[in-house]
Amino acid sequence: MNKHGIGMLKALHGVHPLVFLVIATILEVSGDALVRMAIYNHAGPIRIALFLAGAALLFGYGLFLNLAPLEFGQVVGLYIATLFVVWQIVNFIAFRAVPTVPILVGGTLVIAGGLLISFWKTTN
Repeated sequence: MNKHGIGMLKALHGVHPLVFLVIATILEVSGDALVRMAIYNHAGPIRIALFLAGAALLFGYGLFLNLAPLEFGQVVGLYIATLFVVWQIVNFIAFRAVPTVPILVGGTLVIAGGLLISFWKTTN
């Protein structure tokens, strides 16, 4: 790796992991939405453009998820918790859907599980 690449990676390690995870979550939800729109709502060139845009956003999701300065197992736990929260926010903003009690209870378990996976330190 050249000096520029190493310097960029060092700079990224100063960014809080949650920033990477929120960006990754937004990119994933947006990319999924574009792919869904391409499949169900469009044809021809618009469908192809939506597929390409969705693919680019989903690539960005993978990039930002893996840039988070945590071990992969820790990233996944925190990412799942972040994903649940962002999905509920987008669901409310876009569709005015208020989460039901089962979603809130299940989501609390998802968030708790993600935090446990990410931050519970064990001694070996």
